[in-house]
Order: sequence, then structure tokens, then C-alpha cells
Amino acid sequence: MAFALTEEQVMIQTMARDFAREVLLPTASERDRTHEFPRDNLLQMGELGFMGMMVPDTYGGAGVDTVSYALALSEIAYACASTAVVMSVHNSICCEALVRFASEEQKQHWLPRMTTGECIGAFALTEPGAGSDPSSQRTTAVLDGDEWVINGAKQFITTGKNAGVVMVTAVTDKNKRHRGISAFLVPQGTPGMIVGKVEEKLGLRASDTVQLIFEDCRVPMESILGKPGDGFRMAMVCLDSGRIGIAAQSVGVAMACLDEAMEFTKAREQFGRPISDFQGIRWKLADMATQIEAARLLFLNAASLKDLGKRYSMEASMAKLFASEMVQQVAGQAIQMHGGYGFCSEYPVERHYRDCRVFTLYEGTSEIQRVVISNNLLGPQMVR
Repeated sequence: MAFALTEEQVMIQTMARDFAREVLLPTASERDRTHEFPRDNLLQMGELGFMGMMVPDTYGGAGVDTVSYALALSEIAYACASTAVVMSVHNSICCEALVRFASEEQKQHWLPRMTTGECIGAFALTEPGAGSDPSSQRTTAVLDGDEWVINGAKQFITTGKNAGVVMVTAVTDKNKRHRGISAFLVPQGTPGMIVGKVEEKLGLRASDTVQLIFEDCRVPMESILGKPGDGFRMAMVCLDSGRIGIAAQSVGVAMACLDEAMEFTKAREQFGRPISDFQGIRWKLADMATQIEAARLLFLNAASLKDLGKRYSMEASMAKLFASEMVQQVAGQAIQMHGGYGFCSEYPVERHYRDCRVFTLYEGTSEIQRVVISNNLLGPQMVR
């Protein structure tokens, strides 16, 4: 890889690769079958520093840069995409939001437990009627004395059942549209926050995705994250970071597909020789490797810009768009090279194919990424 990594970045990548392939990979298919949440693995990842990678060491975090985090996340996704998505939302959005916007008291209370993996974070933005347009959300928070009272419903919340704390957005001033949306930290078990339907999903089956229902859910006044009205801006800032994470996950799963395809085609013989000898297969593998490398460089570029303190919103969207679309193609080609075997759960490519399908959907669909990119190029579209 031409992108020059530091010794520390290579060390972190290697540590993540070793853990992922020695601990996560052997049981990934079983977790996919049983839907078992990888709690013990997440605690081990906390011990290694993977659950608070960009959190300052003051709060128990690893304090590493975004490039190191993205490289580690990609290695985790190579072995188990379900574990990677929990790690991604927890680090990229929840820990990021606390580090950037929380009060000192909130940081001291939550971050030390989050960095160990004891307390996992979830992000509740999407609603049944507000997906790509989060400014139209209807969940409300009303100040009653020294408490906020939250009512509404959130949809497709990753780790919503198993999280220790949920970052919830809600409308606090409907007259201000998106500037009237605030964010709140709601501990799991808070009366009035109810775990609703647990989704039966195509992939990422060891990561729970649920509906959260709020019925007169009361949280203390100090549970608000930042200032009233800052919630939408916080969400958009953290989603930029999250999109780097989705791109890194996409590369990890795509790399797993490429390795499985190479191993299978070298072992599978037809017409008296390995099918990897045939030009049709070799060229497909070459295209897959090229696409993966391009996606890797895109997410590393976005991560580097973030580390330099520069604007990276467009680059994060480019990385997410390209990488999430790329992995669909690579996983599909890997299935094709396996023939009928690729359609069977005995082979990991079947799981990879299912897991990666959501990458073009969550944390902003491919269509929304194109909106972000074009708005950065041309300015917002004029609506008549």
C-alpha cells in the first residue's frame, strides 16, 4: 500500500488483525447462526484499547488517530462484520460525540466505562418516518422542572437492546426545525425507554437492531448533550466520522471475500487444472483487488484530513459511497467464483454477501452521499 503508515499505525493494525483472526474469526459463523451478541469479545477489545480508540487517555482511551482507528476497524470487519458495526457506532459516533460535545462531568461519568467495553453506546436518530431526512423527526423532549420528558419512537437502532447508554435526538423547539433538535444521553433501563421490535435481518445478525419507544421517559436536565438545539449539528458531525468507519468496514469485508475467492479458486479444479489458471478468473481477481485498494486509499485520505483538522465531510462521503458500493460487487464476484458452493452457508462468502448489503443503507444511503458530495461541489440544490 502506497499510503505511508507510521510504525504505531502498523503496530495497531497488526494487533487488530491478530485479535480478529485468532479470536473473532473462528466463531463468527456461529454468532451469525445464533444471533449471540459478542459481549465477551467486546470486553476483550476494551482491554486492547479498541473500544475507545480516539478517546484521550485522560478518560481511559487509547488516544490514537483516526487512521489507526480505521485500520483496526477494517481488520475487525474482515473477521466479523457484526462485531465491527458495534465497534464503529460506539467509537465513531458515541465516543466521538462525548469527546467533542459533552460536559466534563458527562465525560468523567461515561467515557471510562465506555472505553473498557463495559458500557456500549448506541445512537438513536432514525425514526419510522424520518430516515434520510432526520430534520423531520417527531420525537420530542419537553422540559418539566429539572427533567426532560422524552416521547416518540426511534427505528433501526444498532445495539439499542444491548447498549449501556443511548444518545437520543429529539425536538425541543419545533419552530426552529433542525435548529430545534437536541441530543440527550439516556442510560439503558431508564423508565419510559422501551426496547420494541428486534429486527430479523438479512445480515449482521450478531448485532441487534431494534425499535426504541419513549413513553414519558424522564431524564435529568444535565442529560442534555451540549446546548439545546445542538443535536442536529452534532449528529451530522459524528456521521461524517461514522462514514469513514463504514468505508473501513466495507474494505475489511471485501478483503475477506477476495482472500476466500483466491483460496477457493486455487483449490478448485475444472478441466484438469485450478480455475485460478483461467484468465476470466484472474482478471476478476485483479479487478477486485484494484477496487479494494482504491476504497482503502479513499478512507485513509478522509481519516488523514480529519486528523489534520481539515474539512473532510465530502471525502468521508466519497469513501463511504465508493467502498460500500464496491463491497457489493466484490462479494458478488466471490459468490460467482464459488459457484453453487458460494450459495451455501458452509462457505464464509455467503455470510459476507449478506452482511455487506446494509453498508449502502445505514449512516446515510448512497443517494444521500451523492447529495453531500454534490452540495460540496455546487452548493445546495435550489428547490422550486
